[in-house]
Amino acid sequence: MLVNADKKVSIKSVDIINSSINESIDDIKISDVKDSDLSIVARVKEGDTTAFDILIKKYRERLYCVVYGMTSNREDSMDIVQDAFIKAFKSINSFKGNSSFYTWIYRIAVNMTITSLKKSRLRRFFSFENMNDELGNKEIVESLVENDEGSKTTLLKELREKLNEALQLLSIEHRTVVVLHEIEGLSHSEIAEIVGTREGTVRTRLFYAKQQLKAILTDYIK
Repeated sequence: MLVNADKKVSIKSVDIINSSINESIDDIKISDVKDSDLSIVARVKEGDTTAFDILIKKYRERLYCVVYGMTSNREDSMDIVQDAFIKAFKSINSFKGNSSFYTWIYRIAVNMTITSLKKSRLRRFFSFENMNDELGNKEIVESLVENDEGSKTTLLKELREKLNEALQLLSIEHRTVVVLHEIEGLSHSEIAEIVGTREGTVRTRLFYAKQQLKAILTDYIK
């Protein structure tokens, strides 16, 4: 029996997303990702709603990384990932298997993130909880070669935050392709399918995004 489109996601599924976003997924051993995902989706469509939890555990961390890279806001990222899985569950009957499940769920999450960013005007950079404003650009970079491992860890974190801040200055379209390609390691063709454009457009956006990041971070990469 097919899952009713109006059927609510189990509380268990939502709890997994909320409380275990950083839980390891190393226990999921799949030799053929696409075929395995399709078999799990088939089980969900047949009424085994608990099988959807397998997909949640498998992809929640990766989706969170993508969404956080686009929003730089932990709470918003958690909410969007949860909503993306809920939407995917309710729309599972519309998934025909023409693409891989992860491409399909990525597309849902990315589109929801873009909508959220546009609605809340989050295109400006955000404040960072642990930013040390007293350190100048030159001091941050030079200190990375010090012998104090504790200092290195702290300063590397600040440098990553600077990069994250720079990402937020890019347009939503450019930020999306950078996160999907450079952070998630997706191919040009996969990104094109997710964002609904041509591979050539993805390459062009990546090129200009990298040029913009170099200009923004010029003080750090001299």
